[in-house]
Formats: sequence, C-alpha cells, structure tokens
Amino acid sequence: MTSQFPVMKNLPQAPIRAPSAVPVDDAVLPFEVAELDLRGRLTRLGPGLDDLLAKHDYPPPVGRLLGEAIVLTTLLGSSLKFDGRFILQTQTDGPVSFLIVDFQAPDRLRAYARFDAGRLKDGQDSGALLGKGHLAMTIDQGPDMSRYQGLVALEGGSLEDAAHEYFLRSEQIPTRVRLAVGEEWRGGDGGPRHRWRAGGLLLQFLPKAPERARQPDLHPGDAPEGVVAHTVAEDDAWIEGQSLISTVEDVELIDPDLSGERLLYRLFHERGVRVFAPLPLRAQCSCSRDAVSAMLKNFAPDDRAAMVKDGKVVVTCEFCSSVYQFTPHEAGVEQDT
Repeated sequence: MTSQFPVMKNLPQAPIRAPSAVPVDDAVLPFEVAELDLRGRLTRLGPGLDDLLAKHDYPPPVGRLLGEAIVLTTLLGSSLKFDGRFILQTQTDGPVSFLIVDFQAPDRLRAYARFDAGRLKDGQDSGALLGKGHLAMTIDQGPDMSRYQGLVALEGGSLEDAAHEYFLRSEQIPTRVRLAVGEEWRGGDGGPRHRWRAGGLLLQFLPKAPERARQPDLHPGDAPEGVVAHTVAEDDAWIEGQSLISTVEDVELIDPDLSGERLLYRLFHERGVRVFAPLPLRAQCSCSRDAVSAMLKNFAPDDRAAMVKDGKVVVTCEFCSSVYQFTPHEAGVEQDT
C-alpha cells in the first residue's frame, strides 16, 4: 500500500560536525540513521505551544492532552510536501469530548479542546480523558484535490497508542512515536512564570527492500477458535531502533536546555545520525474579520437575525478567542421597515 504521508527520500548530504548545543524551539528537526534504515522527525515546542494553550486557560490535564495532540500533528503534518492542511480531530465520550489541531503547511498551527470540567478528576491519564470514540486524521490538498482521511478507534488508550494503530492499519510502515508535555515554572522580576513545553519523536523503518519491513497480518476478528495468529520476525535494525527510542525520557523531550541535535546524538551516535535543516513552526489562527463576515453570509436570514444581541452580532473564534463584532447591517440582517 502506498503511504499517504510523504517519506523523506534523497535528502541532501550534510557535512560532518558536532551536534549544536543551541536549543531551537517551535521547530521540527528531520533526521536519518542510514545504517539502520531509520528516518524520523523530532519536534520541540515552547512559546508557540504556550501561546496556543494560554489563550484558553485550560485545566492542566486538558492542556497536557491538547499539547500531545499538537505535538503529534506537527510530527505528521510537517511531512507534507505541498501547501495543504493536516487536521487531527477526536470525538469521544470522555471528559475531553472534542479535540482539533489544524496544521497549515508549511508552518502554521492552531488548536482547540472542548471538555466537561465537572467530569475531570485527579489522576486521569490521556486515555481516561479521551474515553471511547475515534481519531480522524485528514489531509486536505486544496479545493481542486480530493481529501484523504484515516480513522482510528479510541478505546481508552493514549494518543501514542492511536498513532501506532494508525500506522499499522493504514500506512503499514513500522513506526514508533513518543510524546511529552510539561509545565515549566521559571523565576523572574515579576515572580514565577508558568509556561507550557512539549516535545515529540517519530521514528520509521524504511529499508530499500520492502520485505524487511513486513509486519504481521491484522487479526481478522472472526477467525475460528484455535487459529494460530500470523507472526513475522522483526528486522534486527528495527528492533534496535525501537529499543533506542524506548530509552527517551519525557524530561529529555521537553528540556529547554537540551538541544534537539544533542538529544539525537545521545540516541544514535554509535550508528551515526544525520540531521537536516529545522522546519520552523508558529501559532497563528487563520480567522479574520473578512472570513467571519463571509461565514455569517452563509447562514439563513432567520439564523442571522437570531444572532443579534443588544443591537450587535458578536462572534468569538474558538481557536484563538478573538472577538469580532458586527452591526446587524454588517452581518446581513434584514431590518424591519
């Protein structure tokens, strides 16, 4: 099956040098471990993530979960080789009933979460917050192109689990993902300041010989009792790659003083790791007064009339909390004569 996510091939040669000690936030760092046929991306998010989450003052568990979704979206969306959009969305029966992260290539992010504060409890992990439902990942190539969407059932597991299930069933590329989100408190002249940080790592096994990347057949679900499950011996290179990524600790992924290049060197220096130019990211909503005005014109006249409160129509963007106010005339509301 051909992957819908472009893989990095024929990457340019880079000179051999020591890993940079300078941390780079709000960027995705592509890399390759040629000796093990591994390719991947490392993302580190700082001010951009803090901007996305602070606009809504989410409770910490919700902020961490949405942060994980943002990290996963950057790891997947940054592989797009065209000016399209990658959208990650969940709809579930858990306390966090709805998540959406919108990545517009090459670098723009926005995100939003809907939750029931009354159902939040101490100690809930991401699986408990999500509950049961589905995760949808959509690639939108533009108005004249067809959309591609992959769906994964959520059964109380984490977003990492869902990503692994997606690549197993839809892409059939051996893949491992690590996600980490944390809260940072730093002192200053005005006292301690709270900031969100996050990091993520995606690793894929892409050998030239496709049979080396074979995975077991999916369980049919209705096989007769006693049928032996299909197994395939994993390639030694992929076993080593999985072992290495499993050693990454959350604190390493979010450490503001540890550069991405040094983290990758820690993991893969014995085999040799090649890094490429970082891909910058930014938190920026696509809403505008003109876009909201055009959206209002799509409503039926009676619906627009019902939006008038205290002599004006007020629209708040769910992504960035920007507030747009219109007079009834500007909103296209027909006035009684």
